[in-house]
Formats: sequence, C-alpha cells, structure tokens
Amino acid sequence: MKLFATTMYTGTTVLKNQLINTQDGKIVSITSGEADADCHSVDCIAPGFVDIHINGGRQFHFTQKPDLETIEDISTSSALLGTAYTLPTLITSPLENMMKGVEAIKNYSQSSVLGMHVEGPYISPEKRGAHLLRYIRKPSDADIEQIVLCSDAIRLLTIAPELFSKSQLRTLIESGIPIAAGHSNANYLVAKQAFDQGIKLVTHLYNAMSPFTHREPGLVGAVLDSPHVYAPIILDGLHCDYAAARIAWATKGDKLFLISDALFVDRKVKSFQWNGFDSALKNNAYYNSEGNLSGAAISLGDAVRNAVAYVGIPVQDAIEMASIRPAIAVGMEDRIGKIEPGYPARFTTFDRDLNVFKVIS
Repeated sequence: MKLFATTMYTGTTVLKNQLINTQDGKIVSITSGEADADCHSVDCIAPGFVDIHINGGRQFHFTQKPDLETIEDISTSSALLGTAYTLPTLITSPLENMMKGVEAIKNYSQSSVLGMHVEGPYISPEKRGAHLLRYIRKPSDADIEQIVLCSDAIRLLTIAPELFSKSQLRTLIESGIPIAAGHSNANYLVAKQAFDQGIKLVTHLYNAMSPFTHREPGLVGAVLDSPHVYAPIILDGLHCDYAAARIAWATKGDKLFLISDALFVDRKVKSFQWNGFDSALKNNAYYNSEGNLSGAAISLGDAVRNAVAYVGIPVQDAIEMASIRPAIAVGMEDRIGKIEPGYPARFTTFDRDLNVFKVIS
C-alpha cells in the first residue's frame, strides 16, 4: 500500500506532503513527495490511536461477557471511530471472571488488541465509584501469584496501592505488568511512596482518587507533584471540568494523555445491567441508579477534539496524547505509537476540523 498525507503526525513531529510505503503490514519507507495515481490520499494521518481504558463495544460489555465476541466488538467498533488499538477493560469482579477474560485475550489473534486492563478488585471501598462493593477485596499473595502468571495477557492493572504491602507491590512491578494507581484513597505520602517504588501512572486523573486539598494533597496532588508519573484523563466535560483539565495540562505537560473510559462505544447501548451494576445513558455519559458516573460515552477522537477546543491544547499535542503517550505509559512504544519504518501500517486518519476519525491499515 502507498499513502500520501498532506499532514503527517509522526508521534514526535509534524511533516507535510509525505509518501508512506508499506508492505506486509509494516511501514517500509517515508519520503517527501506528491501524490500519484497509485496513492491513497488522506488529509491528516497519525499513528493508530491507543485506548488503554475501554469497557465495551457497540453491543457487548467485557466484564459481563469476557469472551472473543466482545473483544472483537470492542476492536471493530473502536476502529470505526478512529481508535486502532485497545486494552479491553474488566472491572471489579470475581477472580474466575478475570481468568475468562485472560483466556479470551490469549486466544484473540488480531494485533489491534494489545492485552487487557484489569481495573480492580483490589481497590478502595471509599473510592470504588460505580464498582460493586461485594467484589472488592484485599490482595492475597496467592492472588498476586495468579496475576503474575497472566502477565502475557494483562497489560495494565489498576490497584489502590494503600492495600498492598511493599513486597506485594514489588512482586507486581517486577512482573512487568504496568500498574496504575486508581480507585484509591491513598494520602499524599503513601501515593508518593508507591510512585517511588515503581508505579508510573494512574487510572484516570481526578476520578475515584483522594482529592487535592491545601493541607492533604492526596493522590491527585501526588500525581501533579510527580514529574515522571503519567496521567490519563477523560475529556468529556463531565468526568472533570475543563478548567481542571487545563490545570493538569499546565502541570503534567507531556505526561498527560487521553482515554475514553467508554462504557459502550458510539452511544448505541442506552441502558445496561450486570450483577447489580446498572447504568443508563444520560446527557452524553453513563450514570448508575445512585447518580454516580459509571462510564463515559466518548471516543478518543472526541477526546482529541475536546482537548483542542476546550482545553486549548495544540493539535500536535492532542494527537500525541492519543497515540505515542499512552503507548509509552504502558511500555509499548517500541511496537506502536509512531509513524516510522518498521512500525505497523495501521493509522488513524482525520480531517483538519477534527470531526471524522478513521482507522486505515
């Protein structure tokens, strides 16, 4: 395949009038030039967007139905809206449910799915959000051994670090599974100790974490005060105010990146129930019967558009927040996130007004 892009966002810079040659699913060469009859021409092109936190597709929810059909639904539904790579997310549920998800991920053969994100069950009851209290538990050494054995499938694990001993955290970190601090009531000191021990990102900045106050900065303050810690953010205008997002952008810079946290993709599912977890689509987000947010209803393309329009983030940075930065945050920057020879020929294309995002490969 031969592509011509008027504007190419490589993951590190922006180039004009570029020819991209691909073969066998890989980028072979990139040169300056003009379009010819053999080219597929696009306006803007970027590395395939990476969503490390997505719960469902247009039909199925991964926690409710952790199988190949749901993974395929998440992957194909996301691609229709411009997201090339995903980590299907399984929220707090029994260990047997997690193992079903692990098995399905191992059996899914498409490179568009990078692994799975396990969000819980080792989280704070006080900061559980919409997660079901009855499935929350403290980690046992046996649980941790089981998770480590699944490190080829689990590519992100959300935990409340205050529930773990230093030795338990060390075991998880040494397994190579990226660990995110989230749904946590950790104070500033405990959070900083966890970051110093090796946790390099959080789950969703501001949401389901101990807040910043002037006498106890909490987990939010620890993130903002830790230059090396990556901070995903949900830019739907509901999970956090855009003013808070502007503060995060000013503070975190290139460590801030985008996630959808979509309960379902493209707002196709209007209501949902699973084992007491209930949710309904209202005002462009999902809420449970208690009135708590239970998931977003945006795509990464929506988040990019909102980053530019409402937070004032330059387009290049917003694109990198959906591509190379999440890849770096979960240690996959050598596989995805750049337009360079040797990287996958799987791209996100879009118009200059940031209205239509598509995946091409």
